[in-house]
Amino acid sequence: MKKTLLGLTLALSSTTAMAESVNIGAPAWTGAQAIAHLIQEVVVSRIGGEATLVPGNNAAIFQAMDAGKGDIDIHPDVWLPNQQSFTDKYVEGTGNVALSANSYEGKQSFCVTKAFSEENNVTSIFDLARPEIASKMDSDGNGKGEIWVGAPGWASANVNQVKVRDYGLMPFMEPIRADQAVMTATVGESVKKGIGYAFYCYSPHAIWFQHDIVRLSEPPFDPEKYNALQPDQDPNWFENSKVMTEDALKQVQIAYSKSLEERSPAIADLVKNIALNGEDVSSFAFEIEGGKDAAEVAKAWVEANSDRVDGWLGL
Repeated sequence: MKKTLLGLTLALSSTTAMAESVNIGAPAWTGAQAIAHLIQEVVVSRIGGEATLVPGNNAAIFQAMDAGKGDIDIHPDVWLPNQQSFTDKYVEGTGNVALSANSYEGKQSFCVTKAFSEENNVTSIFDLARPEIASKMDSDGNGKGEIWVGAPGWASANVNQVKVRDYGLMPFMEPIRADQAVMTATVGESVKKGIGYAFYCYSPHAIWFQHDIVRLSEPPFDPEKYNALQPDQDPNWFENSKVMTEDALKQVQIAYSKSLEERSPAIADLVKNIALNGEDVSSFAFEIEGGKDAAEVAKAWVEANSDRVDGWLGL
């Protein structure tokens, strides 16, 4: 009898140990990094488990979650419909990935600094097609201004590149893809030097706390004029896409491998229940962009918001 009880205890202990371990995908953008560190902090400090952050792009993270082997269990910041092709494939398709019930709202636009907007009467995306405005955004002397459309691998960068074409900006503006840190630094330089710079902007994001920027108006969202394809949907995605309106408001959620529900039900329940808003995420991003360690930001937030975290944990 004692041997049987001992064996059961060891088995339960082994199951608990496995259930307390999770690998969290950590995409490059600051908001995703912030939420990934937040999940890690709650798992470690409140559940008593182990949590590792694993860098990766959207495709790699979704593939790993679909495989269900625990290589990556969570995507902390899924923007929909930007990443709809992934959720179609792995949430609706294979059914191996699930989305959290809670979401926060995201908005995507193009921006310039407020000073440049006021000095040059630039308020609409179509103002970038004015030759005198494009020339003020030409930093390399090739006769075209530059407009940052996003980072390599971002679905939104593909949409924005189509927009630059369909808004008639290609003769005047050159779409640039570079890491987000390049954009943030360039905005800072443009403010210091008083020069023009156009860039893809979204909220929540730290940049709204860092600089005085304004959104450029676009035609109101119209699904009939918004056909944005991605490379995994159509090899000729650029040629076959047509986008002539602003983006609809985004729904941003956490995705997780359904296998996590069996391997670590406590962590799976946490992920299902996490509820953040745009202000939370912008605040996280601002502190991290300001030089604070993301893990320390997450730790301080969890300590200051104990009641909210208790709610996520069902306490």
